[in-house]
Order: sequence, then structure tokens, then C-alpha cells
Amino acid sequence: MSSILTDNDPPSERRPRPGFSQRTYTGTRPTTSGTSIACQEVVCAISESRGVSPTVGLAFVNLSTSEAVLCQICDSNSYARTINKLAVFEPTELLFMNTASARQTMLYDTIQNNIPDLIISSVDRRYWSDRVLKYIELQLDMTFTFHSLRIKFEASQGSMMIDLSTAASLELIQNLQNAKSRDCLFGLLNETQTQMGSRLLRTNVLQPPTEQEKIAARYDAVEELSTKEDMFYAIREALKNFIDADKVLTSACATSNYESIKNAIDETLNDDVVYQRKPLDLRNQRTYAVKTGVNSLLDVARQAYKESNADAAELVSALSERHNLTLELKYDTARNYYISLSAFEFEGALPEEFINVFKRRDRIECQTLDLVKLNQRISDSHHEVISMSDQAVQELLEKICEGVPSLFKISEAIATLDMLSAFAHLETIQEYVRPEITDVLAIKSGRHPLHEKILKDKFVPNDTYASQQSRFQIITGCNMSGKSTYIRSIALMVIMAHIGCFVPADYASFPIIHQLFARAATVDEINASVSTFAAEMREISYILRNVDGRSLVIVDELGRGTSTTDGLAIAIAIAEALVDSHALVWFATHFRDLARIMAERSGVVNLSLAVKLSPESSKMAMLYKVQEGHVQEKFYGLALAKVLPFPPQVLDVARRVSTHLYKIAEDRAISSKALGISRKRNLVLQLREQLLQAHNGNINGEKLRQWLKRLQDDFAMRMAGLETGDDVAPVDDGVLNNEENRDHLIHNLAQEPKSDEDSFEAVEDFDGTVLTEGTVLVSEEDSEEEMWDM
Repeated sequence: MSSILTDNDPPSERRPRPGFSQRTYTGTRPTTSGTSIACQEVVCAISESRGVSPTVGLAFVNLSTSEAVLCQICDSNSYARTINKLAVFEPTELLFMNTASARQTMLYDTIQNNIPDLIISSVDRRYWSDRVLKYIELQLDMTFTFHSLRIKFEASQGSMMIDLSTAASLELIQNLQNAKSRDCLFGLLNETQTQMGSRLLRTNVLQPPTEQEKIAARYDAVEELSTKEDMFYAIREALKNFIDADKVLTSACATSNYESIKNAIDETLNDDVVYQRKPLDLRNQRTYAVKTGVNSLLDVARQAYKESNADAAELVSALSERHNLTLELKYDTARNYYISLSAFEFEGALPEEFINVFKRRDRIECQTLDLVKLNQRISDSHHEVISMSDQAVQELLEKICEGVPSLFKISEAIATLDMLSAFAHLETIQEYVRPEITDVLAIKSGRHPLHEKILKDKFVPNDTYASQQSRFQIITGCNMSGKSTYIRSIALMVIMAHIGCFVPADYASFPIIHQLFARAATVDEINASVSTFAAEMREISYILRNVDGRSLVIVDELGRGTSTTDGLAIAIAIAEALVDSHALVWFATHFRDLARIMAERSGVVNLSLAVKLSPESSKMAMLYKVQEGHVQEKFYGLALAKVLPFPPQVLDVARRVSTHLYKIAEDRAISSKALGISRKRNLVLQLREQLLQAHNGNINGEKLRQWLKRLQDDFAMRMAGLETGDDVAPVDDGVLNNEENRDHLIHNLAQEPKSDEDSFEAVEDFDGTVLTEGTVLVSEEDSEEEMWDM
């Protein structure tokens, strides 16, 4: 049932047909782990509508699976979604309309800059309406059989956008150090049994769904598979030897026609027909594939073929008796039937009636004139049988083409089942938990899925909590403390949750994320003559142009590629822009001043990776545990250097210079009234969010009273500290990040404030009046109703 009927000329001998120009770029597309999964050949045609807001149309035709995917993308001027869609499908050739201005558009330049190895061809305007299929038919000499092309529309909505840089830096499809390694997210999750499931998983990793109903349905399926052991093993066993149905099926429509397709096959083909490897068995299977009664002439031809084969067997039996030899009847494709006997059984020359004699080691092979005549008669009968059998099979195919599209839906269902069973398999061998879809991102004891696989029991889990009031989290810490691992684990768990997989944590909830961006530390791009700083500025510029309130961003070590002053200034400006975007952001940095300056902004939280420093032994121990507040150790870089064999005088000079510079920086720090008011406002906003979370949570009774009491004491103490100017407990270390309070929030998820504007309205008249220790939010006598009435 091959969908592609003709491929007459090899690629080197193909000539351009009328209406098609030569390819503008000739090269070999690099092989990646994605393209090697199925070795697919995909042709894509692209066009752009005229207007201020670009709308891009894409038509992908997969020549390997007979599938056409149509996309219409409402893109921005950076064509981010278009490039992302091209990266997902990885076309081997791209078709543009052959006009004078086609190569002068920003779309053309953007594609060439982002995917330089892509082969681009031109098509005349008169062929553009049916551009892809005409190109495939005339230029590639390939055609699709009638009713065999599966066509579907795929909108850009309903899926998370992950750009190429993010996919590479997070190692979603390919390991950065070893391209053949399975140490990437796709390699970790790819426990599928079929090629269809593997392809579907790869597409989902690069383009996770954002439809809450679909995600929840996948959670239910994975949970059912992981809890029903018999069903799980039966499905996995059934999928083991499943063929790549996408390459066999050739249409798509409603599933109601499946029964009619099955009946048509059962009425035409014998049930025991399977592919055979031996030449004679293969010929016999093809001869007797069609059932008796389908074609009376075929039945007669098969009877003649059967009798001729019986005559050959009788002829050899008669020869054995006549010459008193043990003769065997053999068959191969070149000679058809021939006689084989042992060379040790017969001495001297063979009788004259034996012709075409060959000696092969200890065997003698030969024929007789009568056997040659029988072979010719058998061959004629066989050709007649095959001709009529092929006609019957072709009629069957025509019937199937009218309804076989339903099998594509079955194929897609099998691929989805395969992917979900792979998720269930991971859940059974790993301690993964089912996520929840809520308005906040909360993770209890989350782990990096790849590092956990490598380190096993040594990996240290961490908690994460992010809402609009804590949307921008600055992560500080010394080198090798685990900052990058922590923020990358969040992004990977977000992707896993969106594709329907359970995540490595004790508890997890995620909002629906529509865009994921990652700016990770890179090395100089020497081949592209791009420095580290230029590369990171290019990536950050792209993020700032596309980020919005439904995005998640992780930024790792921004500004290290330039001077400290410029790097800090740029980092602050970018941080301000990301805070204003209302996206969820994790910002890992070595700039301690960035943590201090941004701490006064609403929505900013300071966290750090804990380090145990022993002054006596000059040893540092990385605890890999996230704690509240920015890093407090002033000279952790020097402490780390002490572990290495530096000359003592070098370390001594470095310590003195560092102490002097730090004292100068402290002397320049000036507190102001505006700063104090900003801190008080931030503290009140955090209190408001805490109270809203508690009000909508499921904790009640005495536990609620105790929690509110602690909240009141903590708030009063910190507000009093701000009044007296004692900054021993900075606002960014406040109640929101207290470990006990954070645990409460994680396990009692609640509704978010409507927006920051609403929050600011609640405190816009705040004049600095504080709640002191004498101010009572809750007393021992208050009832639960009275507490909320307050």
C-alpha cells in the first residue's frame, strides 16, 4: 500500500521542469537526532499576506508518511512563530514564489539567517495555487495515489512556543556535549515502542499543548495506565512489534468506516498471509494471498499452477527411483526448480539426461530437460495467477481508499497511547507526581529530571513558588552552587507537565504557559564571529520583543561577557523590563547589587543557593539548597580560590583588595525615605497576597489560627524594623519566602489577585502607618468567621 507510486529518476538525474527554477542553495542538511528518527523528507511552501501585521501561510508535505499539514500563523515582525514551526517540521526544501521582490522580504532574510542550511527553491506564480503538489509531481517525479494524502490544518494557537535557542540550551532534543547521547529531555522521555509514538513525543517536546482539557485528559490516562498493571503490560507488549503505520496508511477520515475496511480485507485476503523470507514461500504466499471464490479465473489458474508444481515433485521422485539416488527438489529465484544431490553419494559422471550441472562444495545441482519445460509452464501459470491476484488486490485497495482514512486516526491514537504508556513507564520507575493546573507555579521537592537520572540518590530537591506577586525571582550564589540546575529544572518540569507527563517532585502545580524562553550561558560563537556578550544580547533582545504575561523566562548569568559596570547596568534594565512584562522569570546572577536594587520592586523575590563555609579550614561545602534572601557571603569567590593551589601572597592581596572595595561600596549606600516607603508598600502587598491565599486555601481551624498568628508576628517585626531603620530582615526575605509559609502556599493553592493594579489600588493611600506588636490581626478568642470578617 505504498502511497508514492513513482520515483523514476535518481536525484542526480532530475531536471527542472517548466515553471520551476533551479534551487538557490545546494547543500546537505545536517543530520540531527530529530531527523534521524524516521529519515523523513518534508517539502514546505511558504507565503506571506500583505499588510501591517504579517500573516504567514505554510504547507508541509511529508513524502515519507503521505501527510500534508497546513498552517496559518499570525506572526510578529520577528517571525518567531514561523521559524519555530519550521524548526518543528524540519523541511528538507522550502518553496518561495518566484517574483522579483520575494528574495527582498524580511521573511526570506529571517529564514536564511536562522536556518542557513535549508534548501530554498522558487516556483512560478502561475503554479503557486497548487504549488507543493505540482512541484512534487513535476520536479521530484513523485505522485500520490487517489485518496491517499492525509491533509490537516494545524493552527499556531494551542501550543507553547519554544524558540530554537531555548530548545538547544535546555537540551530538549539533543545533548550539548554529545549529539548521540540520550541525556536530553527527549531521550529521557522516549520509552516509546513505535516510530509513530517517537515522532509524536518529539513534536510535543518542541511544541507542548496549552489546552487545559487535553492536558488533564492525558494526566488521567497516564494515571490509569500506571495504576492498572495488567492493562499497562498488555499495551506495552502489543506495541512492541507494531509497524510504522503512518508509512503504510494513505488516507484519513471518520473512524466509523473501520469495520467496513476490515470486512473488505477479510473477504479478499486469507487470514494466514504474512510476509515470508524464503523465495519459494514468498512466491506461494503471493500466489495464494487472495481467497478462493473471489475470482473464478484466478481459481482455475491457481489449480493449473498447483498441478504443475505437483508434476515437478513427481518428476524428481521418478528420477530418484530410476537412478537409485537421493534427489531433492530445490527452488531459487534465478533457476526456479532444480535438483540437488550429495556429491559423495554418486561417483563418476551423471547420466546424460541431467543438464546444467553445478558443483557447490559437497552438493551437486542440476536440472533435466523435462524439469526445464515444467519450470517454464509453472512460470507462465504463476505470472497469470499473480496478474489476476494483483488485480484483486488493486480492487481491494480502491475499496479501502474510500474509507481507510479512519486508519490514520487509529494510527494517531496508537501513537498517543504509545507516548502516554511511555510516560506511565517513567512514573513506575521514577518517583514522579501528577501535576495540577492552577494559577500559580508551586513545586514541592522538585528535581532536575536529567541530573536526577545521573546522580540518582545524591540529587538535592528544592521548593519553588511563583505568583504575580513573586513573579521575578533573582537567584544568587557562588559558582557550582547549583543555580543553573535549579532554574533549568523548573523549565523542564513545565514542559513535562504541558505534554501530559508526571514530574519529578512531591507536589507540583503549574499555570498554562504559552511561551518559554531560556537565556543560558554560552561560549563564543567563533564560526559566526559572535562573542558571548553579542550572542546573549541578541537572545535577550528576542525575548524582550516577544515576552508577555503568559510567558516563562529563565536567564542564566546575564552580562558576564562585558565589563562589570556595563553588565550590571544592562542586567538591571533588562530585569526592569521583564518585571513589567508580568512573565514568570527566574534570573540567576552573580551581581549582588542587582539583588539589592531590584528587591524594592513589587513582584521581585530574592533567593540564593546555600553554601557552608568553614573559616578555620577554608573549606566550602555546596548544599545545593535554595534559601530565602540573596547570598550573604561576601567573599565566596576567594573562599573557592583557597581550595585551589594558588600562592598564599596572591590570595592575601586579593582578600585585602576585596575588603577595601566592599567597604567603599558600603559607604556609598545611602538609604532614603522613598526607599523606606517602597519597602513598606512591598511588605503590605506581600501580606495581602498571603491573606488571600489563606482565605481561598483549605486550611482551617486551629492550624489557620496558628498560621495567622505567626504571619502577624512576622509582619509586625519586619515593619517595625523598617521604621527603626534596622535592615536585619530585608523585605525580600519576607513572609512570602519563609519556608513554613511557602509550604503552606504550596499545599493550599488559591486564587491570585486580579492584577498588580488591583494590589496597588489597595495600598495606594498607604501613608506609612504600620502595624506594631500591639496591633492585633487575630486574637485567641476570635472565631474563624470573625477572622475573615476582619
